[in-house]
Amino acid sequence: MSRSETPAETPVPASRPEAIGAFRALLLDMDGTLVDSDAAVERVWRSWAIGHGLDPDETLKVVHGRQGYATMAALLPERPMEENLAENRQLLARETADLDGVVPIGGASAFMDSVAALPHALVTSADEALAAARMNAAGLRMPETRVTAECVGASKPDPEGFLKGAAELGFAPADCVVLEDSEAGITAARAAGMRVLGIGPRAAAFAPDAHAPDLTDVRVLADASGALTFAPARSD
Repeated sequence: MSRSETPAETPVPASRPEAIGAFRALLLDMDGTLVDSDAAVERVWRSWAIGHGLDPDETLKVVHGRQGYATMAALLPERPMEENLAENRQLLARETADLDGVVPIGGASAFMDSVAALPHALVTSADEALAAARMNAAGLRMPETRVTAECVGASKPDPEGFLKGAAELGFAPADCVVLEDSEAGITAARAAGMRVLGIGPRAAAFAPDAHAPDLTDVRVLADASGALTFAPARSD
């Protein structure tokens, strides 16, 4: 089955997951895609912004999807990177300890269970400790294959993480579909040559190839050849 084919015989709206067509592997962002950690992220970064004399609301427009040091570099461009890296380590520790309000995105638990036997990887800007803490707090299974902050030299929107995830799963970028919520993540996926299923309201603004409000109706079908497709939405 080619990339342009879909599992349906009639055209489907571009906004629906099944419009993605056939693929071979899934690359999953964490924050905003599997885990709703917005409350914790906002607490930590609002405090950081105020401490540096920055507008918290403007700061939060930059934060999502990036590693912390990359956010700092964007907001404090004159500051040495060594300071950003050092402060990022402090913020990661605060985020790892602050799990109040960290919950799964709607449908995430069932979705993760449903793809357990399919090729998939977590590709997150969180480090290993933060990823484990948030996935555990949300009650979600941690994928065996994962690319965390320690694994890459560049943060999203650089495509390195997604390209590494595809390579570790053994698939070409064109055979992978990325599930993402942020502008930085969607930009990274596109730069990697991958299709994007946007998850949640934040993603809708960045023109993903298809979109779902959450993971409740996102189902993956596998055929005998290993080709994957998203199932059409259930009709009530």
